[in-house]
Amino acid sequence: MRTLRNPTACYNMFRMHPHVFEMLHEQLVTKYGLQSTKRMSSREALGLFLYMVEPPQPIRQAENRFERSMETVSRKFNHVLTCVTNLAKDIIASKDPTFSFVHPKLANHKSAPSFNNAIGALDGTHVKVLVPFSKVGQYINRKSDKTQNVLAICDFDRRFTFVAFGIPGSAHDWTVLQEAIRKYGPNFPHPSPGKFYLVDAGYPNRPGYLAPYRGVKYHQWAWRYGPRSSDRQEVFNKAHSSLRSVIEQSFGILKMKWRMLLEIPSYSERKQAQIILACCGLHNFILENDDDDVDFNVAAAFGVSMVDEDEDAENTREADEVEDDVNMNAVRDEIANVCFFWLKGVVEKTVNYAICDMCCGRNKFVSLLVFVWGLYV
Repeated sequence: MRTLRNPTACYNMFRMHPHVFEMLHEQLVTKYGLQSTKRMSSREALGLFLYMVEPPQPIRQAENRFERSMETVSRKFNHVLTCVTNLAKDIIASKDPTFSFVHPKLANHKSAPSFNNAIGALDGTHVKVLVPFSKVGQYINRKSDKTQNVLAICDFDRRFTFVAFGIPGSAHDWTVLQEAIRKYGPNFPHPSPGKFYLVDAGYPNRPGYLAPYRGVKYHQWAWRYGPRSSDRQEVFNKAHSSLRSVIEQSFGILKMKWRMLLEIPSYSERKQAQIILACCGLHNFILENDDDDVDFNVAAAFGVSMVDEDEDAENTREADEVEDDVNMNAVRDEIANVCFFWLKGVVEKTVNYAICDMCCGRNKFVSLLVFVWGLYV
């Protein structure tokens, strides 16, 4: 395929660089049964599949682009989808299932070691769905769209470690989590005692699920404007949000890279579920094998994420109806105190150094700026 010889064209068409395409192809062939036929090579079949899931390309467009019959396009798409789905089942998992190591992002965070027991971030997103008329009612979400909930857990490298799908879009966050726990039973990755996932205010503060303080400024974009954090709850929420934002970034990258998830074509419910799982698997594969992927690097630099303020507010109302756990509230308060006193100590040191420099006549202008900054924080 000529496209693979042009890195820019390859990335624009398949959302991955040529060497990643070749690595993916090799793994699908050797481990997951991707095969060539007389009519189409395995490389072309993989390219066709990626072309169709990057933007939601109808079979007719793929037929024209690859000069193949609609029957061949459909059959090859299904074949590659099965292979990629099987790959996804293997790589959507934690790299450290016993959580024996503290992730560097936690260890190096300015609030360390406050969140060292966090093992990932959990949240949900909506994916549009096509269902039989008899089921439409339960899939209508707050925006009157037909969607299914996708609940995911990711680690602090933005890798998906668990994905649950197929839960009707009318359900809110806490209900979706309870349904996922019921549906997946022993396969649901419950946190071990003392560990927890970071969740947003749409979930109650329960053992294993550390939520922020509700009714207090939270999301990262909210901290870019206006006063800085001033009390324990705000300091905690800011630190919590900075770490939990990995799941919002993961969803943002997933839907930006594989735009079929924004509008899945008219496939069966089973195939729609396979597409979601396959895209999450591709997300992990690229993240693990390409440090220079443009979409991931842009998301890291500019904070690309999927946050719906109105949906957050509605989910928060549902969480308000579920009682928080007293012991988990105590854990949150303890972490908030550590974060607050850490920040207070940094500010006091900054101010003291600035006063000392000004008294000694060193860098008076710079010291004055540092002094004012310390008071402002």
